[in-house]
Amino acid sequence: MAKSKQAALIGEVGEAFIANYLKKKGYAILAQNWRIREGEIDIVALSPTGKITFVEVKSRSSLAYGHPLESITREKAYRLQRLALAWLVSNSKFGADFQIDAAAVIISPSGGVEIDYREAVL
Repeated sequence: MAKSKQAALIGEVGEAFIANYLKKKGYAILAQNWRIREGEIDIVALSPTGKITFVEVKSRSSLAYGHPLESITREKAYRLQRLALAWLVSNSKFGADFQIDAAAVIISPSGGVEIDYREAVL
């Protein structure tokens, strides 16, 4: 399903907000928009405690179509798990401690940003 230019821009802005959010919490960003044939991981970060954290970011301009995290289906969750394992293998980190987080970013037309960050959702 092709995204509109506006939806793509909202997604990019949301990912940038989450990357900055993580940096302020002491995380190091290891990768952004890491992609293989099966899909993409929005953000891969190293927590202050040394845990590799995979972050799925969902951004919206309103709640008209529901909360952003509601769009993470069971199929998407399984894909995120497979992508996380693929990243670990391809970066010689298989066996490392990791978790998968989810972040919702709501960007209002006035420019306000609301972040709902949830740790270890998978």
